[in-house]
Amino acid sequence: MGAYMKNPEISVIMGMYNCADTLSEAIESILNQTMKEWELIMCDDGSSDATYEVAELYRKRYPEKMILLRNRENRGLNYTLNRCLKAAKGKYIARMDGDDICLPERFAAEYETLETEKTISIVSTDMGYFDQTGIWGKISHPEYPKKKDFLYGSPFCHAPCMVRKEAYDAVDGYTEKKSILRVEDYHLWIKMYEAGYRGKNIPKQLYLMRDDRAAYKRRKLRYRINEAYVKEIAVRKLGLPISGYLYTMRPILVGILPEKVYDYFHKRKLESNAGMIASE
Repeated sequence: MGAYMKNPEISVIMGMYNCADTLSEAIESILNQTMKEWELIMCDDGSSDATYEVAELYRKRYPEKMILLRNRENRGLNYTLNRCLKAAKGKYIARMDGDDICLPERFAAEYETLETEKTISIVSTDMGYFDQTGIWGKISHPEYPKKKDFLYGSPFCHAPCMVRKEAYDAVDGYTEKKSILRVEDYHLWIKMYEAGYRGKNIPKQLYLMRDDRAAYKRRKLRYRINEAYVKEIAVRKLGLPISGYLYTMRPILVGILPEKVYDYFHKRKLESNAGMIASE
């Protein structure tokens, strides 16, 4: 095992912040993957709880599989993931969050796609939302996103993605600007599509995101402004129709809706997606 870890097929990058209570479950879901040729690179982004200590326990248990980094202060996900990328040795980069779960076949399915579809550099999957009551919602995207799909938001779920490292290197990883925070993935895909890289979404729910059904409370207005800014970049950089600028204000307009109204439509959309899958 120690020999092949010098050149792992997959480097899993995980930015962590105050997730001590859920981190073990997230790491265990990686350990339970059917594909074992991976390394896990974790970076604690200045947590105030025991996140680093929990991660250190796993690093000591699996020193040939895990690397642990630490920011002295909270720097944001884009900076933290770039630190992980610098340490990555795999030809494919997989994402994972410290409070989520991925199904055992996730890595194998994404790896097979990248190995067999040479024109694809980004691969993600459908994603379920869960809380203490179980899985309550689901999100999916077009199987082969086109440039026009960027008008509606990010065409890939970030946390379940696996990407060719060469694509990350070609665009210099995540952009480290405050104007990109919370939409660093959306901006990343725009840069990759502008550079000629393309992606695919596997229409299977292979990743579960922990969500308390009140995500709108965490999406502050400044992050909605960031999303509007990145939508404008998508229209400009990807050569989309001028009418696409009408979409740039949508995140802000949604943000000023009364919480009850937004909550109703947000949950209705995700629960509807989950119901459609259950009936298939």
